[in-house]
Amino acid sequence: MAVNLLLGLQWGDEGKGKIVDVLTKDYNIIARFQGGPNAGHTLEFDGIKHVLHTIPSGIFHDKAINLVGNGVVIDPVIFKKELDNLNKFNLDYKSKLLISRKAHLILPTHRILDAASEASKGKAKIGSTLKGIGPTYMDKTGRNGIRVGDLELNDWKERYRALANKHEAMIDFYDSKIEYDLVELENEFFEAVKVLKTLTFIDSEEYLHQAQKEGKTILAEGAQGSLLDIDFGTYPFVTSSNTTAAGACTGLGIAPNKIKDVFGIFKAYTTRVGSGPFPTELFDQDGETMAQVGHEFGATTGRPRRCGWLDLVALKYAVHVNGVTKLMMMKGDVLSGFKTLKICTAYKYQGKTITHLPYNIEPENVTPVYTEMKGWSEDLTGMTDPSQLPKELNEYISFLEKELETPITIVSVGPDRTQTIHR
Repeated sequence: MAVNLLLGLQWGDEGKGKIVDVLTKDYNIIARFQGGPNAGHTLEFDGIKHVLHTIPSGIFHDKAINLVGNGVVIDPVIFKKELDNLNKFNLDYKSKLLISRKAHLILPTHRILDAASEASKGKAKIGSTLKGIGPTYMDKTGRNGIRVGDLELNDWKERYRALANKHEAMIDFYDSKIEYDLVELENEFFEAVKVLKTLTFIDSEEYLHQAQKEGKTILAEGAQGSLLDIDFGTYPFVTSSNTTAAGACTGLGIAPNKIKDVFGIFKAYTTRVGSGPFPTELFDQDGETMAQVGHEFGATTGRPRRCGWLDLVALKYAVHVNGVTKLMMMKGDVLSGFKTLKICTAYKYQGKTITHLPYNIEPENVTPVYTEMKGWSEDLTGMTDPSQLPKELNEYISFLEKELETPITIVSVGPDRTQTIHR
């Protein structure tokens, strides 16, 4: 049985959590394949907003198994808080939440290291969420990390102590004057580990292999967005993992030839959190309106998101890199009321007009070239059928489909799971 993939095509925050929640009814297994608790997936239904950081977005459905894959890094403290929130809704998550033994753990000293490193960069800081993600992936590639499976070993605390001691020496090196109480942080960490150990740890690559043989349907869920990919994103203002389709293979142990559909999620406009280049960023009333109407604040950090027009050059790049087969457009409702919409269809780059994403898109190198389209004024939030969509929105969608050579199969017109139009 083939595996379908769902991932973000911009700088994250596209609305992946909502779409996973909407699609979960069609799948037996939802598997998160990379990232850590720097990602916040927001789901809204029955008048309640839920924010998940590590747990897959299918957890609120009775029948789906939710797997945290080997490519994910887990902070036990944040994971425990997520479980505490689920307890409020009497969810039997223990029977449907599995964790890969090969997933790496974020230690308290990883978070301190993250803060010390970021503080030392001054104006050159990358906009880290300070969750310890980068240092954890550094230990993973440096072959120093502690994995979930290590918690089943008798000497795991000795391993922890050795790595934490190394981290403390590194923190001293930064001389960042960051104050912290490691004893207090460790007490919280070890209590959270006890909770984590009540869940089921599995050899996830074997589990998924057997599930495919049995004909189970699997949806791989990505975090962040393609433009934050460590290889293909706007480096160095990126995350520490492969957020693109290839990351699902390494983050779950799924063979490339087992992937069928790649669902690419994007907003009808563009946003970015933290530092880094953003060619279509708006600093005027249009940008303010997008932020206010779209409630553009990070689900994990609460940081305001930078807003701008849809960047079709970057979006086309992400579609190609990921092999996207179906597109899903989020927050179409936010653009209601704009008389004129702009779409960046090319860049002025080093004296030439180009339509591909170049090596460097810093403002001094790139000027966006816009195509203008007529906007719509209708309130989309109550619409339930494609036939209700305004003509101008359909023209916007058709233009994007033609340029991206990929069908847009879902249009989201609000945050609730019911505000989803299938085309």
